[in-house]
Amino acid sequence: MATLVQEVDILRKIPLFSGIDPVKLKLLAFASERVEYDTGQNLFRQGEVGDAAYVIVHGVADIIVETKDGEIPVAEFKDNAFVGEIAILCDVPRTATVRAKTKLVVLKIKKEHFLGLINDFPELGIEVMRELASRLSNTTNELSETRRELEQSKSK
Repeated sequence: MATLVQEVDILRKIPLFSGIDPVKLKLLAFASERVEYDTGQNLFRQGEVGDAAYVIVHGVADIIVETKDGEIPVAEFKDNAFVGEIAILCDVPRTATVRAKTKLVVLKIKKEHFLGLINDFPELGIEVMRELASRLSNTTNELSETRRELEQSKSK
């Protein structure tokens, strides 16, 4: 069982939380829930209502988009990654499924605690926007490359 001090250290390793006052991080760690998932278990599914975000403490998770043709793995997150924030920030259904690729240990941060932290630390909101913008940029680049490859294969 991890101690509160260990969970604060985990949160401090997340770039998003690194500048937050240690007292606030301690409150966030206290309010978060440590959850373990076995390989193949879902943290959440695409389309569900977002009630929490997750910090991956240990393990690997697949990010999967569900399409009419089946599931498509689009990313993989490891230790110290922060996932699930889009649904709680934007009040939209989950945009992807997150599934444990290995045994996974996470800190589950409820929506109200995360939004309260952003309210108390507006700079955290800016960091969240930067992270989301970076992910969007990477996704756009990957889609552009895929489109280019498809067009090249059609012209052959």
